[in-house]
Amino acid sequence: MTKFQPSKKTTNNEKIVISIRTDIQKIEEIDKIANKIDISRNELINQCIEYALENIQFKKNDKND
Repeated sequence: MTKFQPSKKTTNNEKIVISIRTDIQKIEEIDKIANKIDISRNELINQCIEYALENIQFKKNDKND
């Protein structure tokens, strides 16, 4: 699996607003990383989601083989 490397990029994709609940510690860490690379929290979270979707691997389940 390739390492996740968030970056500053422009996108013009249509987006919708959602809300999630997460621990304050996770938000603080996300904010630190976003500030370090000069992107918004939203953009970092979107890049994390995109990376996860592109690299997801499922465990084999005997019931589904």
